[in-house]
Amino acid sequence: MSDGAAEIAPILSDRTVVRLDEESAASKQAKWQTVAIEAAKQCGQNWLPRVHVPQTMAQFFQQPRRFDLQLIGSLQSDAVHLKKILAEYSAEHGDRPTSVLMLVGPEGDFTPAELSLARSHGCRPITLGPIVLRVETASIYCLSVLSYELLV
Repeated sequence: MSDGAAEIAPILSDRTVVRLDEESAASKQAKWQTVAIEAAKQCGQNWLPRVHVPQTMAQFFQQPRRFDLQLIGSLQSDAVHLKKILAEYSAEHGDRPTSVLMLVGPEGDFTPAELSLARSHGCRPITLGPIVLRVETASIYCLSVLSYELLV
C-alpha cells in the first residue's frame, strides 16, 4: 500500500446531487488531477494518484481491477467496523491487505441496489461509526484509518 490513495474514481450514484454531462465530467477530472498533482507536490510525495473520469458504479465495476480487500461505507445496520474486518482478513490470510478498494457514498448513502451491486463484486459494508460524515470527511477518515492500520 502506498501512503495514501493510488487512484480516485468519482462514482455517480443514484443519490449524487451534481449531474454531469461528458464534457463537464472530463473538465472535472482534469481539474481534480491538477489538484492531485499540487497536493502531491505539497506533501513531497514521489507518486501521483490517478484521478478517473466520474462514472456510475456499474461502469466502475465493468473495468477489471484486483484488490486484496474491497469495502463500501454503509449506513445499513449490517455494516461492520473496519477494525473487525481488518482483523478477520489478517487471521484468514496471515498478513494485512496491501491493496484496498474503499467506496464512500453520497449524502444519504448508496441505494440498496448500489449496495447490492457492490456486494456482488466482493465489497464488504463497513460502518464509519455513529456520526454520519460528509463524503469529503469520510474519504479522509477512511484513508487515515487504513494508513494507520496497514502501514508498517
